[in-house]
Amino acid sequence: MTNLAASKTYGTVSAAWQREMSGLEFLLGLVNGTLPLNMIAQALGYDVVEAVKGRVAVAVEPSEAHLNPYGTVHGGLAATLLDSCMRLGVQSTLDKGFGQTTVEFKISLLRPITPETGRIKAEGVVLNCGRRIGTAEGRLTAGSGRCWRIARPRA
Repeated sequence: MTNLAASKTYGTVSAAWQREMSGLEFLLGLVNGTLPLNMIAQALGYDVVEAVKGRVAVAVEPSEAHLNPYGTVHGGLAATLLDSCMRLGVQSTLDKGFGQTTVEFKISLLRPITPETGRIKAEGVVLNCGRRIGTAEGRLTAGSGRCWRIARPRA
């Protein structure tokens, strides 16, 4: 498995440490490697590759380790990437001292992903961020930008 995050470190940033940073400061630390990626990123081999206020992207190179019994990439990989980019997108808008977690999302599977698909990138874009709930939309693309999966908030 090609690991896009091979040069990164892994671990958990404590809640107390996270509260000392704005959401965007935290994310820039993940992107530039000054903060460790979480352990699920290590297990799945993905990396946080872009972060600006209101938009975050994560990427992975699918491999045989990600396959389901039918020989395509397990939908759980796409779900994890989309959950991560949308959640982190909302995190990027938060002030110092605030955190968040996923409430719910729905995924539409548009076409199968295989190791031959190549590098896939999930991009989360914040649609709205209120005092208690943030809403983001995610798209998973490969290669030329063709869309493979979409995640949207449920209305």
